[in-house]
Amino acid sequence: MHPALQSFIRQYLGVIFAALLPVIAVTFLSIPLNLAGHPGEARDITATTNFHLT
Repeated sequence: MHPALQSFIRQYLGVIFAALLPVIAVTFLSIPLNLAGHPGEARDITATTNFHLT
């Protein structure tokens, strides 16, 4: 593979991963926080929400 192409692919993948990392982190941190637990876990009756999640 040509060295310039190899450098371009590394830079391109670096930008893609750098852009996706904050999105994935915010998603996996904010959803359990808003739901008061992880999706799929049993819910405590006292952990209900008093608002509509839209």
